[in-house]
Amino acid sequence: MEELLLVNRARRGDQNAFAELVEHYQTPVYNLAYRMLGNANDAEDAAQETFLRAYTQLKSFHVDQKFATWLLSIAAHYCIDRLRRKRFLWLSIEDDAIGESLASDAPQPDDEALKHENEREVERLLEHLSPPNRLIVVLKYWYDQSVEEISRTTGDSVSSVKVKLHRARQALARELDTANGRTHAHAARVA
Repeated sequence: MEELLLVNRARRGDQNAFAELVEHYQTPVYNLAYRMLGNANDAEDAAQETFLRAYTQLKSFHVDQKFATWLLSIAAHYCIDRLRRKRFLWLSIEDDAIGESLASDAPQPDDEALKHENEREVERLLEHLSPPNRLIVVLKYWYDQSVEEISRTTGDSVSSVKVKLHRARQALARELDTANGRTHAHAARVA
């Protein structure tokens, strides 16, 4: 409820209220942009552009929808447009926020190496998806959005989101099978 009050204050020109919204959403917007664009500098630029666009379009926000969905939609569309212009298609899944842990909870070097190897493999697999399908996968599995929320974020119908998500999963599975086939073929040649 407080968020809606901030939005209404920002709509009336209260820059402090908008600054609070930016502070609250800067990490999710940046993370979405980083996962879509794969570059910290590009993600920072995209986040700034997202908030600039949100500020100028604040009057178009409908109070019956979630502000986060509306804002992430602006970020997502900006990133897709940027990817289409650049034809730069790779994605990072590294999380920026790594909490401090106790020494006993510290990951072992082998665990860290395996984690980074798995992250690189997921990055490589996601490179094969089109930007709109990549966005749907990121929103579903990294932002834990429902199909309905993804629909509102992307502007696609619910059935279209379901189809794109299904096709993206199939494409990822095919690419994983292909990658595993290459690994097994290489192992057979070496042995």
